[in-house]
Amino acid sequence: MKTTKFTKTKLATSLSVVLGVSSMLPAYAADEISDENIEVLQVTGIRGSLIKSMDVKRSSSGVVDSISAEDIGKFPDTNLAESLQRITGVSIDRSNGEGSKVSVRGFGPDYNLITLNGRQMPVTTGSRSFDFANIASESISGVEVHKTSQASDSTGGIGSTIDILTHRPFSSPGLKATFGVKAVDDQSTDNGSVTPELSGLYSNTFADDKFGISLSASYQERESGNQQAQVGTGWRSFPGTADNSDWGGVAKDDTQINRPGDDDIYSVPQTTVYRFEEQQRTRTNGQLVLQYSPVDSVVATLDYTYMRNDIDTQSNDVSAWFNFVPSENVWSDGPIASPLIYSETYDSPADLSMAAGDYGVRNESGSLGFNIEWQASDDLKLTFDAHNSTAENKPNNLYGSSNNLSTAAFVRTSAATDFSGDLPILAVGGGNAVTPADMMLTGSVFGNSRNKSEIDQYQFDGEYLFEDAGSIDFGIALTNVNNHSQSVNVQRNDWGGVGSAGDFEDAWFPADTIQDKFDANGGDFSLADGNFDVLDTIFMWDFAAVRDFAAANYASSVSGDCGNGFCPSTNYAAETDRYTEEESQAVYIQYNYDNEIAGMPYDVHFGLRYEQTDVTSTAAVAGYNGADWIAETEIALVGTGEQVFETKSGDYDYLLPSFNFNIEVVEDVMLRAAYSETIGRPDYTAIQGGTVLATLANRSNGGGSAGNPTLLPLESENIDFSAEWYYAPSSYVSLGYFRKDTKNFISSETVQTTNGIYNPASGDLYKAAVAATGTTEAGAVRDYIFANYASNAAVDVANQIISGSAANNDELLNFNITTPSNSADSSVIDGWEFAVQHFFGETGFGVIANYTLVDSDQAYDNYSFEAQSALVGISDTANAVLVYENYGFQARVAYNWRDEFLNSTNQGTGANPQYTEAYSQIDLSVSYDIESVEGLTVFFEGLNITEEYTRVHGRADEQVLNLTETGARYSLGARYTF
Repeated sequence: MKTTKFTKTKLATSLSVVLGVSSMLPAYAADEISDENIEVLQVTGIRGSLIKSMDVKRSSSGVVDSISAEDIGKFPDTNLAESLQRITGVSIDRSNGEGSKVSVRGFGPDYNLITLNGRQMPVTTGSRSFDFANIASESISGVEVHKTSQASDSTGGIGSTIDILTHRPFSSPGLKATFGVKAVDDQSTDNGSVTPELSGLYSNTFADDKFGISLSASYQERESGNQQAQVGTGWRSFPGTADNSDWGGVAKDDTQINRPGDDDIYSVPQTTVYRFEEQQRTRTNGQLVLQYSPVDSVVATLDYTYMRNDIDTQSNDVSAWFNFVPSENVWSDGPIASPLIYSETYDSPADLSMAAGDYGVRNESGSLGFNIEWQASDDLKLTFDAHNSTAENKPNNLYGSSNNLSTAAFVRTSAATDFSGDLPILAVGGGNAVTPADMMLTGSVFGNSRNKSEIDQYQFDGEYLFEDAGSIDFGIALTNVNNHSQSVNVQRNDWGGVGSAGDFEDAWFPADTIQDKFDANGGDFSLADGNFDVLDTIFMWDFAAVRDFAAANYASSVSGDCGNGFCPSTNYAAETDRYTEEESQAVYIQYNYDNEIAGMPYDVHFGLRYEQTDVTSTAAVAGYNGADWIAETEIALVGTGEQVFETKSGDYDYLLPSFNFNIEVVEDVMLRAAYSETIGRPDYTAIQGGTVLATLANRSNGGGSAGNPTLLPLESENIDFSAEWYYAPSSYVSLGYFRKDTKNFISSETVQTTNGIYNPASGDLYKAAVAATGTTEAGAVRDYIFANYASNAAVDVANQIISGSAANNDELLNFNITTPSNSADSSVIDGWEFAVQHFFGETGFGVIANYTLVDSDQAYDNYSFEAQSALVGISDTANAVLVYENYGFQARVAYNWRDEFLNSTNQGTGANPQYTEAYSQIDLSVSYDIESVEGLTVFFEGLNITEEYTRVHGRADEQVLNLTETGARYSLGARYTF
């Protein structure tokens, strides 16, 4: 593409030579270098990286931000997402304290296309979101965030297209090598120790730079942990008129202090959980690149990239499920009312559960690519690119990819939670007197799931230059994406208990004070009402020891590969087995023209892209024909042992125009305007067919989910305006406005179905028990049925099971099936981006600051019970970075902030929202170049040094869903470059 030769400083041009990043810049940069005698300035490190990024932004054809390597093999952060969050408009989601997924301009991870050297990459997440925790940064030369679209861009990135650029030997001719070592101390782990990280990169060219090879590798271990407070499953919401005749509703009497009024809505919690995790992660990355240029006009590149991330997790938790018996509560003011204290007292002891898990997964990706560029003539350049890439998430543990083994003591005489602070405080009557001897083995779930994604992509691109009349870009692309997901659970529903949990002396660790592990409430762990005894006991028991005892002593009606119910199965096809294929064909053309208006150079780009996509989904899911009431709040589905198969298909096509205009109105001042139409494809999980029922239901209804292969993409019309002033060689200021008019939004809707399964908590037996006992409390109702209807065919007194039966006039069990659908609503998302980068002369000090304001006209209505299509992820973001670089020292202190945002329109209880609260984090890094050893640098890094925690709530702040504390992470290391 022919581009106007905007003025560049000698500093910026020389950096392109010194740092070997010419492959990131337009072709005209090389022309300027050959035409001018440039003085080569040795500016590297932080300042050099920022100048490179600034130059990419300035010379781009649209609105682009980027991050560049500070030196070969030295990216600013070991985690790419942590670096990307410093870009204007980019925010990140963290997993266990580490950057994982990115959102841009309010559009979540599924609506940002991630490419590797321009190639669409498969994912291990099952959705379209790329997990940046899987890729190391040592072989990365730069990351470009394209916020406006051109016809040549692959579709899918409404928020942005993020292109990860890896090192190429021809981009830095000659011998280049680096080796790094690092020791990492993660403060979040209770059991872990200092862990190593190793990395290296070798690059060289031979035969007069006609052949090049680049080899990079990294190995990283990390031990971390977290503590979480949760309201498991979520909050159940009611209109103020609802009383305790509705399951979960509260009475209209003096048991409620400041009870919500009829015009209010209120919510009640399902359970309170404290969870403690330890995690070990081992990440291995490698890349081999071969380049060959037999003649000056031809460059061939063959590359292979490998990524593997092994994650092992151990967990312990303690929880108290509320049974929704008549409750006594203290309420916040309406109209969205929440219990400040929620409490229940039981006629017969309920369970205090203590569970554990020990599981592991492996995320593994491989990409083989071939690219050939041919400068056929002075006016014509042709490029062919092909790659086959796979990504797989699979189990990597003897006990499966997820599991939960539960024990319980039936000692709970009451349960209460104080929700007035950030951390919910749980009190359990009888809970602190519990001993290991009280604990019984109850239910368990051993799950195995795997997801494999494969992409075959072929792209042919051309560029033809007209003499003094612009140029044309053209091309075609064929992309085939296959996703295959499978899962199988070995689930024992013995929640009423089967017996002792084993040899406590060997299997149990000492009790610990639960709240002492948290900092969220500043050490105040008392309940507002002093009548409750705060729970401070949890047995952090050994998963393997209890599992082995259970497997040796208790029979099970289900079995995994080990022959009993205490291990996973690898017979994946026995349950959920889903396959989707997405085939796309695209053709594009774009005209580029540059000229001057009144001495002001400008360039303009008109493009059209046509894309056609076919989707096919084949799914097999488990079938059910009955339901057993197995515990007070649990109804278990009875499987048929057979599967239900179905195939669905969908298709769509779009003609997508794009327009970009850039003008340098005065020297160093750029104005940009852009218009485009883009699409954001549904995530892969959403387009999988098949209906999956949750194996456990409650007395009111069951749950489930279903995909929809006929979904259409989200459509967006985009407008961008930007002004940029490059007032110094390493300083600039920019202001931009963007607007995205979206329609065809994808949201969830709940469809109610019965599936022919009878509800055992609804018919003649249930109604007789309620009439006789005068209560709907589940324990009393079940006890009455067992005592009075032992001879009924549906009643199994020995196993404490009541089965659904047409003979007992049981009603059909309702299932709320959540399925994605295209909403008829439209939405406007617009915002402002401000950024400044300034260096204070030769002092070595510099500052970088940006702020993004994002707004949507379709906010979530907390006062509504209906499913809504509000856009998730919308939030303001801000960054401020102070840097210093002089006399061999480099230092950086970065502050990142993200305002509160809606992260989901559903909880496990249905159409109830989830909000992630505002979060900020401070990171720092310091390095020093050892003068006596050229090329040797020592460094120190700290992430989240103030140990901030994250919190998620429902319709009101008091309705906490999750509070997670991790901790700071520090590393000390050295790099040697030659």
